[in-house]
Parts: sequence; C-alpha cells; structure tokens
Amino acid sequence: MFRKKVLIIVAHTDDESFGCGGLIKKLSLNKNKIGAISFTNGISARSNTTKKEIKKRQEESIKASKILGFKWLAQFNYPDNQLDKISLLEIIKIIEKYKIKFRPNVVLTHNFSDLNIDHRKIAEATLTAFRPEPKEKLEKLLTFEIPSATDFRMLKNKKNFTPNYFVNIEKFLKFKVKAIKCYKNEVKPYPHSRSLNGIKNLCKIRGNQSGLKFAEAFEIIREIEKN
Repeated sequence: MFRKKVLIIVAHTDDESFGCGGLIKKLSLNKNKIGAISFTNGISARSNTTKKEIKKRQEESIKASKILGFKWLAQFNYPDNQLDKISLLEIIKIIEKYKIKFRPNVVLTHNFSDLNIDHRKIAEATLTAFRPEPKEKLEKLLTFEIPSATDFRMLKNKKNFTPNYFVNIEKFLKFKVKAIKCYKNEVKPYPHSRSLNGIKNLCKIRGNQSGLKFAEAFEIIREIEKN
C-alpha cells in the first residue's frame, strides 16, 4: 500500500528535475505514489522549434521520470512562456480535474516569486485549485526553486523565495543530476546557475543552511495536521 500520493505540478517538463528531483527520488524509494502534470513543452518559445525537437523533449521527460520514479499523468501543449495569455480559470480547472482523479496528500509546485511568468501562473492556479475545503486530502503544499527563474528575480522590497523546509538529498543528488542530464539543451555551461556545478553548489548552499551536506529547499505554503 502506498504511503502518500504526491502530485507535482509544473509549467515545463524539466522543472520537476531541477526543482525537486532529489525529493522525488527519495519519496519514490519510500514507496510513495508520485504523479506529475506539465503545461507547456518548455521549448516552443525558442525560434524555429521543430516538431522533432518537441518530440525529443517529451522523450527526455519520460527518461527523467523513470530515473526519479514518477509517472507523467498529463503533458499539455500550452504556449511556452505565454501562460499569462491563458485564462487562469482554464488552468485551475485542469488542476482540479487531476486533484479529484489523483487525490494527492502532498503537492509540489513553483514559487510565486519566479522570474518565469509560466511558473508564477502555475503557482497561482495550484494555490487556487487547492484552496482549503472540508474533507480535503491535501496535507502539505510546497513550492520549490528553479535555477535561473527563482534566483534571477530577487527584487528589493518584494517577497522572494524564503525556504523554511529543507530535505536531505545526499543519497539522491546523483539521481537528480542524472535526470537533469536527460534535458540536454537545458544544462548550461558553468558558472550559469543551471550548470551541473551550479546545481550541486545550490544543493551545498541549502545544505549549509540546514546542517546537511546536500539539500533541496522548499517554502511551505500550507501544512495541515490531519490527526
């Protein structure tokens, strides 16, 4: 019997690996049931993107899911980096559909402070879809950070990502890196924050902040003690 149902809601395929790949692997090895939905392919905003490249990206996402131990429940093809043009209600209804179908105990999604507009739109839609109701299954709603999206929008006098939940991923960092490597065009040269060294450095920093060797950091939006 599965311990928990975990739903990952991301704007783009690859966000799950960059954002919470270590935690996903940890949860999957502990026999939790993990599903994910994405809303854009993550590359069509780039010039001259071909159908072949979009298909390749989907194949990469499936490889990453097998490494980390989760299943893609759905991958939508909304316009990349243009989710602000889509009705928030439309996105909320999709999330609510999978909320009812999957009945997650834990939800992981983007942080509200990200530079990427798609991330912010999905964060808002997720929070709305999982607004508190009687007899809800949800126990924990967490937001994660994405290198080059969360760190690139640190604004003065604005609410930035403030982690208050840290997960030890020392045993799982290699799986996170392996999953990220599946997305070949998303890995940048050092010293970019999306470089492999940049990813490891961030995990070291989050570990330093929490007395661990390597960690992923999250912001708890809501946590409910059911018993």
